[in-house]
Amino acid sequence: MASVLSYESLVHAVAGAVGSVTAMTVFFPLDTARLRLQGVVNVLLTTPLWVVNTRLKLQGAKFRNEDIVPTNYKGIIDAFHQIIRDEGILALWNGTFPSLLLVFNPAIQFMFYEGLKRQLLKKRMKLSSLDVFIIGAIAKAIATTVTYPMQTVQSILRFGRHRLNPENRTLGSLRNVLYLLHQRVRRFGIMGLYKGLEAKLLQTVLTAALMFLVYEKLTAATFTVMRLKSAGKH
Repeated sequence: MASVLSYESLVHAVAGAVGSVTAMTVFFPLDTARLRLQGVVNVLLTTPLWVVNTRLKLQGAKFRNEDIVPTNYKGIIDAFHQIIRDEGILALWNGTFPSLLLVFNPAIQFMFYEGLKRQLLKKRMKLSSLDVFIIGAIAKAIATTVTYPMQTVQSILRFGRHRLNPENRTLGSLRNVLYLLHQRVRRFGIMGLYKGLEAKLLQTVLTAALMFLVYEKLTAATFTVMRLKSAGKH
């Protein structure tokens, strides 16, 4: 026991800790870049599947006050074939730009969750399950509401069958998004950007609230087990 708590052991421990902190600090930007590049790669790889999925789901649906070109897809392969033939292969990546912007949704969600959590912990020692559930729901509701216009534009671009001005189909991604946002507001008013928000909130808010509740319970249980093991060793 004495050898473990010796001056030499302390020096090695401190040196190792400082080395780890230094290495992590130096290379942390690379790790951040790696994670963001993976978000980007995932979006680029899966967007064609989402485009086809959206087209097949909405095929045959009637949209009030929408000027939409009808489609007749027989299946996934046929949808891929028709999209590439009629609209070009890049049409499979419609909605990529909004999808990249939507990666901020979880960041907004966790930012508000942690902020609300800190505010509550200033007033009480421990959060109840109901507290965690409510602030998790609020955080997700805020994140969903803030980013929902991008989800609306993302769906429009993925569906891709609107009779838009041909010149606008060749614009860059950002200009396409701004154009569609402007058209949506001009045609339906500001609330046109939030069509279907109620259903989206019902789908995501309860799921996120439950996820935060389970997360906090598992974290607390893990720390409890670790403390018990540490106490047992002594």
